[in-house]
Amino acid sequence: VAGFLNGEVITMTDLLYGLILPSGADAAIALAEKISGGEAEFVKLMNKKADELGLNDTHFVNASGLFDGDHYTTAYDMAVIIETALQNPVCKKVLSTYRYTTSSTPQHPDGIELSATLFDYMYGTEPETATVLGGKTGFVNESGYCIASYGRSNETGNEYIVVTLKNSSRWPAIHGQIDLYKQFAK
Repeated sequence: VAGFLNGEVITMTDLLYGLILPSGADAAIALAEKISGGEAEFVKLMNKKADELGLNDTHFVNASGLFDGDHYTTAYDMAVIIETALQNPVCKKVLSTYRYTTSSTPQHPDGIELSATLFDYMYGTEPETATVLGGKTGFVNESGYCIASYGRSNETGNEYIVVTLKNSSRWPAIHGQIDLYKQFAK
């Protein structure tokens, strides 16, 4: 959760940061309700978008990514999702933010300080061949530690999307990302 409370009035921008940086399921549900009137209707929009993008190996059941046997994707499809999100300037900004403080509310007068799990994990271990610019982490027991990131080669300026799935713990996920950037971002 991002830490939002029942009855708290939150901006859409704060919900986006709450969704992406700490993987807030509270923000996911609030966004789904605001956009579509409920999570079930929002999931229909998610699956429609997946179909439009030609993602034949992706199916959504919920807005938060919590486990369900019928909720799945592949590394390739996740790369397409990240690539599509990066075309939206707001999404790109949120995906590349390390720290963000939400707006003041009566429940949180100083806002809520959020930090990106991706950057928390990778800080100090970045690959020397590339700069990781942003992305998103994910974890549920059934699918392990997953990361979808994007970065730029320090030598050529070429941009890359790297997706690693089903890692047994945080560090194999991080090291898998770093190894792929080292191998391909030369």
